[in-house]
Amino acid sequence: MTINPQAEGLSHAIGAGAPPVPEGTIGAWLDRAAERFGTRDALVAPWQDVRWSWAELRERTDALARGFAGLGLSTGDRVGICSPNCAEWVLTQLATARLGLVLVSINPAYRTHELGHALRLAGVRAIVTATRFKTSDYVGMLAELMPAAGGDGPAPLFDPALPDLRHVIEIGGATATARIGFDSLLLAEGAMAEGHRGPPPLHADQAINIQFTSGTTGAPKGATLSHRNLLHNAASAAAGMRLGPDDRLCIPVPLYHCFGMVLGVLVCLTSGAAMVFPGPSFDAGDVLKTVEAERCTGLHGVPTMFLAVLDHPDFGATDLSSLRTGIAAGALCPAAMMRRMIDDMNLTDITIGYGMTETSPLSTQTSPDADLETRTETVGTMIPHFEGRVIDGDGNFVPLGTPGEYCSRGPGVMLGYWNQPEATAAAIRDGWMHSGDLATMDEAGRIRIVGRIKDMIIRGGENIYPAEVEAFLATHPAVADAAVFGIPCERFGEQVCAWVRVRQAAEVEAEEIMAWCKGRISHHKVPARVRVVEAFPMTVTGKVHKFAMRDVEVEGGETG
Repeated sequence: MTINPQAEGLSHAIGAGAPPVPEGTIGAWLDRAAERFGTRDALVAPWQDVRWSWAELRERTDALARGFAGLGLSTGDRVGICSPNCAEWVLTQLATARLGLVLVSINPAYRTHELGHALRLAGVRAIVTATRFKTSDYVGMLAELMPAAGGDGPAPLFDPALPDLRHVIEIGGATATARIGFDSLLLAEGAMAEGHRGPPPLHADQAINIQFTSGTTGAPKGATLSHRNLLHNAASAAAGMRLGPDDRLCIPVPLYHCFGMVLGVLVCLTSGAAMVFPGPSFDAGDVLKTVEAERCTGLHGVPTMFLAVLDHPDFGATDLSSLRTGIAAGALCPAAMMRRMIDDMNLTDITIGYGMTETSPLSTQTSPDADLETRTETVGTMIPHFEGRVIDGDGNFVPLGTPGEYCSRGPGVMLGYWNQPEATAAAIRDGWMHSGDLATMDEAGRIRIVGRIKDMIIRGGENIYPAEVEAFLATHPAVADAAVFGIPCERFGEQVCAWVRVRQAAEVEAEEIMAWCKGRISHHKVPARVRVVEAFPMTVTGKVHKFAMRDVEVEGGETG
């Protein structure tokens, strides 16, 4: 990492020139991995009794791609996936990339309203879904969204509520609503595309993935990413962790997020490391058992995950001596926690990453030999081929050490928001992705995140945008208006708090509103505290004064 000499004294830095930006497509990199590492472990999911080599992973990927093609899906069609972590998720990710289909990653915590929005915005033509998980009945939600698409038989689905959706593919079976079982696609003999047995011609800069990220206008936007976006980030992160074919990476973070599918699956694809999934969702006990049994050398997580592992009753009795590296991201790690991760978990080379979905996701990362200050007070320096700057409100570089908006550009910057050109133009200007985060840069090019321009809440590594929750609360029959903001939480960093004004003559208790939210919106977005008020505090310019609200809520100390 070097400061750009043309911007000496100003907050502008450029990442290293190596490793090179990967050329080609995800499918080509899968072929390369199968040829180089054929019999080595590629994907391990103990709870599914799955242990596939790279050659076996390619074989199953190609089988699924033939199944997708047999349904008439072709380059550019969107295929959604709504499922917790599983081997089928990885196969879907790689098979869609093989065919040039656009994988639409859907948060499995979504409820009916959010799922419908994602399917409609992306124009999803086929969806791969789990039957259910925990309190979520995915097949039931799809049936609710498509009341006119009933009956059995192989004919494509149709419902005017979701006019683009034609195929629902259920992992583990096939119900009347799902119609197609995932395993049946693996046995299909359909042509890859238009009668050809091989994959279609693809290029590195075409869209391959849509990741939903909430925006300040409320509804989630679809960040659209290419082969090059994802492969560059994966190869850079792998180099940053010093990961190679002898490594085994434990991946408890969700696959629907870039952390899992890029910094997990594709990091292993580009380095030859084995991807190891300890369970369908995060469980600290499963992580401990899996790291020990599989001799994992790497571990990913947000700080709350690492804390849960460190504080688990079985921690002291578990052999973690194989661990060495990984990525912690989503929030800064306190110095005491980082010291425990290094000393007690043997994560001597643990790296800190920062970025956003729109940059695929990393734009900065610490080095494995970074000191404690760098790993706890900064998010590192620019990753290879990325450029960063900190600017004032007029777009000018600010001096080193001065707060301003952090912006980045490079091979990982998204193609844009799906079907939202105005939102894209507002976010990307002259190639620079505007983060909305306030940051400083020091003379070593290290970035410190000091605040947020956007009023975003980060709860346990999950980004929550108040406008989205406010719009949802406004659909409650008794709510006239809502103001949502973050309050401190010892366990998750922040929690969601909402102040609501009720409609005239309406009566509702705070507990009733919180209960109403549950099951209708993702659990991490449900307010941990609701206050019913007659009016909101306002600034002199007539804007809702959320800082005043936050002060009222935190006077009694942290919540959790």
